[in-house]
Amino acid sequence: MVLNSLDKMVQLQKNTANIRNICVLAHVDHGKTTLADCLISSNGIISSRLAGKLRYMDSREDEQVRGITMKSSAISLHYTKGNEEYLINLIDSPGHVDFSSEVSTAVRICDGCIIVVDAVEGVCPQTQAVLRQAWLENIRPVLVINKIDRLIVELKFTPQEAYSHLKNILGQINALTGTLFTSKVLEERAERETESQVHPNSEQGEQVYDWSTGLEDTDDSHLYFSPEQGNVVFTSAIDGWGFGIEQFATIYSQKIGIKKEVLLKTLWGDYYINMKAKKIMKVDQAKGKKPLFVQLILENIWSLYDAVLKKDKEKIDKIVTSLGLKIGAREARHSDPKVQINAICSQWLPISHAVLAMVCQKLPSPLDIPAERVEKLMCTGSQTFDSLPPETQALKAAFMKCGGEDTAPVIIFVSKMFAVDAKALPQNKPRPLTQEEIAQRRERARQRHAEKLAAQGQAASEPAQDGDDLETSPKGEEPRGDEQQVESTAAKPVPQEEQHQESFIAFARVFSGVARRGKKIFVLGPKYSPTEFLQRVPQGFSAPLDDLPPVPHMACCTLENLYLLMGRELEDLEEVPPGNVLGIGGLQDFVLKSATLCSLPSCPPFIPLSFEATPIVRVAIEPKHPSEMPQLVKGMKLLNQADPCVQILIQETGEHVLVTAGEVHLQRCLDDLKERFAKIAISVSEPIIPFRETITKPPKVDMVNEEIGKQQKVAVIHQTKEDHSKIPEGIQVDSDGLITITTPNKLATLSVRAMPLPEEVTQLLEENSDLIRSMEQLTSSLNEGKNTQMIHQKTQEKIWEFKGKLEQHLTGRKWRNVVDQIWSFGPRKCGPNILVNKSEDFQSSVWTGPDGKASKEAGRNRDLGNSIVSGFQLATLSGPMCEEPLMGVCFVLEKWDLNKLEDQEAGDKQNQEQSNPIREGQGEDKTCFSRDENQELQDGCSETSEKRTSQKESSLTDCYGPFSGQLIATMKEACRYALQVKPQRLMAAMYTCDIMATSDVLGRVYAVLSKREGRVLQEEMKEGTDMFIIKAVLPVAESFGFADEIRKRTSGLASPQLVFSHWEAMCESPQGKDSNVHRWRIAPVSWCM
Repeated sequence: MVLNSLDKMVQLQKNTANIRNICVLAHVDHGKTTLADCLISSNGIISSRLAGKLRYMDSREDEQVRGITMKSSAISLHYTKGNEEYLINLIDSPGHVDFSSEVSTAVRICDGCIIVVDAVEGVCPQTQAVLRQAWLENIRPVLVINKIDRLIVELKFTPQEAYSHLKNILGQINALTGTLFTSKVLEERAERETESQVHPNSEQGEQVYDWSTGLEDTDDSHLYFSPEQGNVVFTSAIDGWGFGIEQFATIYSQKIGIKKEVLLKTLWGDYYINMKAKKIMKVDQAKGKKPLFVQLILENIWSLYDAVLKKDKEKIDKIVTSLGLKIGAREARHSDPKVQINAICSQWLPISHAVLAMVCQKLPSPLDIPAERVEKLMCTGSQTFDSLPPETQALKAAFMKCGGEDTAPVIIFVSKMFAVDAKALPQNKPRPLTQEEIAQRRERARQRHAEKLAAQGQAASEPAQDGDDLETSPKGEEPRGDEQQVESTAAKPVPQEEQHQESFIAFARVFSGVARRGKKIFVLGPKYSPTEFLQRVPQGFSAPLDDLPPVPHMACCTLENLYLLMGRELEDLEEVPPGNVLGIGGLQDFVLKSATLCSLPSCPPFIPLSFEATPIVRVAIEPKHPSEMPQLVKGMKLLNQADPCVQILIQETGEHVLVTAGEVHLQRCLDDLKERFAKIAISVSEPIIPFRETITKPPKVDMVNEEIGKQQKVAVIHQTKEDHSKIPEGIQVDSDGLITITTPNKLATLSVRAMPLPEEVTQLLEENSDLIRSMEQLTSSLNEGKNTQMIHQKTQEKIWEFKGKLEQHLTGRKWRNVVDQIWSFGPRKCGPNILVNKSEDFQSSVWTGPDGKASKEAGRNRDLGNSIVSGFQLATLSGPMCEEPLMGVCFVLEKWDLNKLEDQEAGDKQNQEQSNPIREGQGEDKTCFSRDENQELQDGCSETSEKRTSQKESSLTDCYGPFSGQLIATMKEACRYALQVKPQRLMAAMYTCDIMATSDVLGRVYAVLSKREGRVLQEEMKEGTDMFIIKAVLPVAESFGFADEIRKRTSGLASPQLVFSHWEAMCESPQGKDSNVHRWRIAPVSWCM
């Protein structure tokens, strides 16, 4: 970076209207980093000759080796358009699916994005994923169709064929956008219909359902990509050129004499020009007319490439002269045609001008943040904006204004923490000396030299020892005051112990107010609730920050260092105005991965980041030398903080587990652990495979698809009886799988049955885990007697909508009234299993929370009921086969008999009353005492009541332990035995596999898939190319080494994209001898959560 431009950047940061926060999103290898290089070279940070080769934003060594981006990194660029100066905060993001979490961190702090699409490969799986992420975050996209040169050089397309191909790509992307828009409109319409059902109007009449009503009323023209709208640019980043329709409209309006506005509307589309009449008319394909885009734009570019590739020097000179360009002698004589093309096109159609002009014109500034996005950011979980406190809702105006006044609240969002070497921090770098400092050092050196000569002159008459002292004394002298000041300002040496340490910088954006160095600010965790703070501090926030009462998930910190992010470099800043991207130092002890910083505690934490990739690949790690275990623990904590997607688990057994999103992500994390964070040699286990346990319905057909007859049914019944015989004595098993079990002290009896849930219900439970968690919090607050007025009406409507969907799927005789009797979800009280209470003695339901009608029986038996639920949670957390979590299982509590317990309690109470008649009489006599004596009596009475409570508890405790613990253990065992009497299955984690391959290697791709038990779902040919797109599912357990094998077998012509999709029940029984489960290492229960 040119150092004198730092002041310019600081000046540009203050003009919020001319700031553009953008990120570059694309599929892997579509040219994001090369495009970023071209934009960076326009600022003189790197040479234009190195653009595309240097990969400036890829600062990691493994990024350069692999040729892919693995992290999001930001840089600030200066762009001038006319009289306006713009500051563009550009964030380059990865395209590999393993690092899609980095894309989420980039999208959150941007207002717009550049979607890059390869002109040959077109729309790929990750293109769809990043477009969906941009849509969900409500940021505006623009399109760059890159690698146009491949259509000329590789595919040998004619200009007309290239035009048709580009039209197809635009149609595919707009179809994706239309799908996202349609789903959004239909969701909003469904919400309105739900509200109208809750609040019906008085008008009654016949209503006809029309799904397209909402779509016709909503304007979506601005959402789609179209060159005439100016939101599409065609580029070849490796050759350094790019253009939009507007550039050629300006050129040809002067040459042809047709208005620029007319050309803007007709340069893209089926229009041709009648040169005689100088009119633009619709193309009649039958007459073979060429569209304007082909005739005026593509043919010129094709002819340039043709001349350069054929080395037609006369034609090249003619083109260069007609365009008014100047080509250097070195480029003109160069043997590589790419160099000549780059030299000509980068002057004729500079890519940086085309892309940055589109960004400044079409993407919004921080002042234009949509109100819908603000409300969505402020609402976590199932909350709605209307349910937030008034003080919190008032902050919406600060978001929209994005003001930098002193009174404006400071709101900053930290999207991730990233590690940098401590030596790379600006305060640890030696800065260049000024002219005055150089003169001072020169004068000081002269004085030292003169003193040294004088000392050598005296050495002849003085003893040798004294001479040595005089000679060395100038070197050993302490510097004078002026000298000391010069040295300290020139360089700050890093302490020896900190030279190899990693410092953490927060990757953040200021949404409101001015971030100043040294300012105290609140750090709000993801679970922080402003409502709880406002209840504790009703009088306002006038008190100093240190005097405020402690509130969970809120801390106070100081902004120590502020940095301008410049790719591989950092620059110190004193303050950062609103709307800017920045780095913040000193938050390592306060922020783990992401957080919200605000000067007002009434601000809610931002909605958590949504990651496309799920961490699923697990390995166990241990140091090669056991004495280095502390370094490993410390290193894994640092790795957990530095990566937004990684998960670190330390088991009770002492085994350390690393959970990552894929093989490439795993390799990067292991390299970081060995080389940066732990700096020790480590041993890594084979990948640990997570599973889920479930049950299935008994089979109705045999192995040859014939219906099971009576004799086979009898055999199945005998086999079931043999399975039942494995269950210990004292546990009753009915023919339909009902388990009846008694607590060890024989005071309570439980009857439990297990049933498989329909797949739709399991999927519904997984999708609504956040809502189920909110319901659980509501129910617990009701049980504790807390105020539940905070629950908003829309949240209740969501709960009842969820209940209605469950009732739709759970139909039939055996599921009658089951939804109303759901007692709990598990595991973790929000999982894909349910506990149903059909006991007549005790009624409880999760729906009593939203309804607010908790019964008296539920209050009386709450403690014992909690023990039952705890046993269910433990049972669903670890199944009987291999201690894996359960999935898709419904446990029905048919009977809960506590008669013996009640009889024993009644007998204990009667014995206690008979043994204490005298104490009660004495208590009745002592009614009139002095104040002191009365106080002593109250103390004595309280001690008596405590003794009675302890006696009551001791009556429920016997040689088997507390009764609540017995209930928990009994319920857990009942659920386990209820599972074992049903057909059990393991559920394997499955990847969705997208492969692009040519027809030549299609057979080899299928061979690798079948070898690894993959299943092909779809195969289609990409229009205009010989590429096939294969969609398949692959078990995670078979995916290790899959990408390398498929590249080897196809000579690099096929590359898979693996994304975790779902859990799928395995057809084979896990107890079978030929089961694949025996050769996989299965993860313990706590690793799978």
